[in-house]
Amino acid sequence: MPDYGHDLTFGTFLTPAAGDPQRPVALAQLTEQVGLDLATFQDHPYQPSFLDTWTLLTWAAAQTERITLAGNVLNLPLRPPAVLAKSLASLDLLSGGRAALGLGAGAFWDAIEALGTPRRTPGEAVDALTEAIEVIRELWDTTSPRPLRTEGEHYRLTGAKRGPAPRAQVPIWLGAYKPRMLRLVATAADGWLPSLAYLKDGDLARGNATIDAAAEQAGRHPAEIRRLLNINGTVSPSSQGYLNGPVEQWIEELTALALADGIGTFILGSDDPELIQTFGEQIAPAVRDAVGKERALRGTTPASAQRGRAALAKRREGIDYDGLPAELAATAVEPGDRAYAGMQHNYLRSGSPGLILLPRTAQEVAQGLSFAREQEVPLGVRSGGHGISGRSTNDGGLVLDLRSFSSVEVLESGLVRAGAGATWAQVAETLTPHGLAISSGDYGGVGVGGLATTGGVGLLGRAFGLTIDRVRAAEVVTASGEILHASPEENADLFWGLRGAGGNLGVVTSVDIEPMPLGDVVFSQMSLDATDTAGLLQRWGAAVEAAPRELTSFLILSPARRGQPAMAQLMTVIASSDTELAVQQLERLADAGPLLGHQAYQLPYAQVVRVGDRNHSGGGSPAVRSTLVTHLHEAAEAFARVAGSGVAYFLQIRATGGASHDLAPEETAYPHRSQNFLLSAMGANQQRLDELWDSEMVGHGEGLYLSFDTADVTARPDLLEAAFGTNLPRLRELKRRWDPENVFSGNFPIS
Repeated sequence: MPDYGHDLTFGTFLTPAAGDPQRPVALAQLTEQVGLDLATFQDHPYQPSFLDTWTLLTWAAAQTERITLAGNVLNLPLRPPAVLAKSLASLDLLSGGRAALGLGAGAFWDAIEALGTPRRTPGEAVDALTEAIEVIRELWDTTSPRPLRTEGEHYRLTGAKRGPAPRAQVPIWLGAYKPRMLRLVATAADGWLPSLAYLKDGDLARGNATIDAAAEQAGRHPAEIRRLLNINGTVSPSSQGYLNGPVEQWIEELTALALADGIGTFILGSDDPELIQTFGEQIAPAVRDAVGKERALRGTTPASAQRGRAALAKRREGIDYDGLPAELAATAVEPGDRAYAGMQHNYLRSGSPGLILLPRTAQEVAQGLSFAREQEVPLGVRSGGHGISGRSTNDGGLVLDLRSFSSVEVLESGLVRAGAGATWAQVAETLTPHGLAISSGDYGGVGVGGLATTGGVGLLGRAFGLTIDRVRAAEVVTASGEILHASPEENADLFWGLRGAGGNLGVVTSVDIEPMPLGDVVFSQMSLDATDTAGLLQRWGAAVEAAPRELTSFLILSPARRGQPAMAQLMTVIASSDTELAVQQLERLADAGPLLGHQAYQLPYAQVVRVGDRNHSGGGSPAVRSTLVTHLHEAAEAFARVAGSGVAYFLQIRATGGASHDLAPEETAYPHRSQNFLLSAMGANQQRLDELWDSEMVGHGEGLYLSFDTADVTARPDLLEAAFGTNLPRLRELKRRWDPENVFSGNFPIS
């Protein structure tokens, strides 16, 4: 298998010379400027004339924006793997996903030993590298709640806490030459990274053969291992040897290495700015073009679409994996892929979808929907992955994950265009420097798409209204694959339905939202004794209703258990920098019950909704029920009984009055425009929670909130009426028009 079908990438292999410490940084910047993909640095910690490579990597990451950075290769004996795992994950998170791990078993043992690290035999070095890779991968696996315990010969961990996880899958590339190391590449790594200068004639072919055989024996496809190559040479007017001649010669020889020897990444070992510029601007684009044309003629399958025996065995029934369009196959994640563990679950719910699609354009979303319609499995649509109701994952079905639609920009019109896959933390961070904000729940990890199509009961809600109230337009892909612009002027009926029932009508890829001016806010966290639960709820509710719109407060109720009294935690935002107003209003909230603790801060809204982790680990199958009420007077007694029943382990009340009442019920598909509070409860058993909720809260509630309810709507048509009220008949008409085949059946489907 000479050509593995990897997308070609090109980079530099730079000397971390300390004599002029800014020079390697400038060369990394040049690497980026001329269009190359990665900058790598030698790692010789014992070399006194070199900068420390890890420090240099972090500094270079801060001075660049696009390129991937890596050691080439990092010296494992001098860099403990547990610390290395945290360092790499930190660099990846700080750089926006631009880290790779080049790793070596160690060389120059006299120098290593001189720094105080015991000498290892070649066999011990390979053993240590094998253990190190396992340690690194395990510490990156935050989907497991268990501390890491390993009893290796070289690395022993006795309960290490996992994390942080990298932003994405950080590839591990091994510098390897001998058969045992090559077999380790095949079974445990993501790439083989030798230097051409150290290879003899035929070594590339022999190395590839060794890796391929070992990979297939381990159940991996050989294309799962990227082949990288450090190269050296000069550009000269006439040919003077291999990679030593005119640009045309370089193009021909590198093209042959890609097609005949499977090299997917070429890394130029040079500190010559002129050569780096020529490599980036002339050689790399031409090689990429030549290889692309030849692959088109050959019909080469992209490496991303190749999977080995072990991965194929984990495919689920009812999905035509081989029929997946090439564009989607290039980024799709299956149960046998390494990336799957970090993507299968959502925030609270464990999932095991059969295929996760990661479209990058609206056209690819349309392709994904076309493919989904032909399958015999459920479809889920995911933006951020918070998904309390659980509908953004499933068991054995498809998930359309919109994380690639993550841009956030302030338009010249003053509107904010946010991709459905962006998180509200990103939105807040983008808007804060402009003195703007959009109301957006209470957690920064929530995706834009889910909130902006359902409702959006947030910590700025009484001041600014629901999130959907500020949406002015949307790009949406319909069930039939049409890509439409929806606004009051275009597809007005669809636009109406998207704001409250969007999950039933299409896949929204971006929204245009009108922000509100906002400087610093006052954020309060308050703890109250809730022994008199109903009384506390009534007093808190009355204080909230009497408060000015600037105040929005959420209450989390912790029932009494194990000798601990019932407690209420308040999260409150005053959307104003008026501290006198804030103190006055917070004192009134504190009067709701005996005060146990209080902290308040004046800060930007972006610090209230902080960044969350996309790699969710799930948490079983929680049951959730919700309702809305105008006042808490009578409902408080019933909600207190729910809290004391032991059936619900998490209970919350969100204030949702103020500006959210400025629209009439028929102005958006979300109809609940008179209620002041949203009540929700979470338990472990759906049947028990349903029975309790129906017996206690029916008669007090006036609707429900889609994102906080897991009841079975197919068995309970009354729940649709509770969710959409008098807007339901109009929504049924829209459903018949835009999704007659019920493609979007996973999110509180309207029949």
